[in-house]
Amino acid sequence: MKVGWGFWVLLAGLALVHFLLHVGFGLRAAPDLLTVALLLGAREVGIGTAAALGLVAGLLEDSLSVLAFGANALAMTLVGVAGGATRDLFVGDSRLFVVTYFLFGKWLRDLIHWIAVGDVFRQPFVDQVLIGGFLGGMWAALVGLALFELGRLRPEGSS
Repeated sequence: MKVGWGFWVLLAGLALVHFLLHVGFGLRAAPDLLTVALLLGAREVGIGTAAALGLVAGLLEDSLSVLAFGANALAMTLVGVAGGATRDLFVGDSRLFVVTYFLFGKWLRDLIHWIAVGDVFRQPFVDQVLIGGFLGGMWAALVGLALFELGRLRPEGSS
């Protein structure tokens, strides 16, 4: 499936807003729009492009954290691969699937990051992965579902 330039502008805009909220305004409670952009992109492109998109997103995120450099790149790349694989495994776009896809995708990203960051920089598993990952997944699912519904409103054939 070929995606139009408007889709790539949307993904870049989500990344820009992500960094504006998290770095510019310092809002820790803001949704992880970078992971949402990756998961949106992974459903539209192949596994290889999704992995590359995840690597770039992870490196962008890692550029702001010198303590555990590479943990975000690894997590986002693996989430991109998993998200790209869902194109072949799940052919529907029901609301239940979309909510589950974004919730699990964000939670998986937090789990992989928690594993990759190492013992020195880890927060407790329950706090960071179970509670924080679930709440972050709910944010991602809410934003992802809203973007998915907006995408349904566009006329057929437009990109």
